[in-house]
This record gives sequence, structure tokens and C-alpha cells, in this order.
Amino acid sequence: MARGSEIFATPWTPIILRNLLLGCATFTEILDGAPGLSRTLLSQRLRALAGYGLVERLGRGGYQLTPAGLALQPVVDALGSWGERWLDYAPEHYDAGVVLWGLARHVPDDRLPTRTVVLRVDVSDDARRRFWLLADPHHVEVCTRRPGQPEEVVVATDSASLTRWHTGRITLAAAMRTSAITVQGPRALVRMLASWGGRGAYPVTP
Repeated sequence: MARGSEIFATPWTPIILRNLLLGCATFTEILDGAPGLSRTLLSQRLRALAGYGLVERLGRGGYQLTPAGLALQPVVDALGSWGERWLDYAPEHYDAGVVLWGLARHVPDDRLPTRTVVLRVDVSDDARRRFWLLADPHHVEVCTRRPGQPEEVVVATDSASLTRWHTGRITLAAAMRTSAITVQGPRALVRMLASWGGRGAYPVTP
């Protein structure tokens, strides 16, 4: 345990490993899922993880986990599940960009649209104010600039309500009843959006 902690229990290392386990394959993708982590520290952590044999560098600035790194999946999941059960969020943890980043990476393939759809998300208490979800039959991408396609769904909410919906603490229908989240758009796309919620990285244990 002491030896494992030397590697795993250093600041940002669990988040970096989590992002790699979620499929992040480039320096920028890893950094996008770790707000507050500097580029310098990320470079240091990746070099250290490569030195321990957990991460390997690929061509064109890519990264992937080795079998030893992949074997840390149960450790990362256990830590995340423990946090979901026993800890609560503080105001500083509500980051709409990170929530949408996580939501986009947990949408199942069978819940994706059959064509490209753009959803706008207005977050009242976020400095960036507005995000876009660009969804197609293959993935969902978070954008901070307006995509070229027209917006078919508009969501208005605040960071706390967005986080509660993503982590399964409230359904979209319940949030809409109290106006914590409002959604405008075709009914079929609203149902699709509703199916994306409650899929936070770790299920909430009763």
C-alpha cells in the first residue's frame, strides 16, 4: 500500500488516470477534464506515470495506459464511488464546463441521435455563460463557440442544478417542474437529452 500510494496518491494523479480511462488520448483532452491543473504539472505527472510504466507516449502527442495503468480502473472507480456516497459538493466544485465534459463522455451509443444535433446550454452563474453540445451518431462534443449548425434545443439552468442532474440527484423532469432547468426544443430531442442525465461517472449509492 505504501508503494502504491507513492504513485497513486499524489495531487492530480487520480484525475489524470480517470481521464485516460475515459478515453482521453491527447494532452489537451486530459487537461480539459482537469480544471485547475497547469500544463507544467500535467507534463510532470505524465512523465512520472510513464516512468512507473503506467502510461506510454504515442506518436503525435498521444498517450495511452499500459496494462498496469488499465489495472488501476477498480481503484479509480472505488475512490469515485466512495466520494459520491460520502461527500457532498461545495460551491467551488460546480463547474458547468467540467460537468458537460463528463456528461458528453458518458452518453451510451444507443442514446445518440441518428443525425447531427446542436444543443445550447445557458448557465446563469458561469462566467462563460453559454456552451454547445454537438451530438452526432458517434459521440457528443462540448463546444465553447457556436457550431455552424443551427441550435435545435436550448437549455437554461445554473451550475448546481446541472451538476445534480448529471450525477443523478434529480431527473430532468423534476428539474423542469421546479424551473431549475428549462428546455426548449422538439419533444423527441428533449427525451433524448433526459436520457443523458443521471450517468455521472459513479452511480449514487442509496
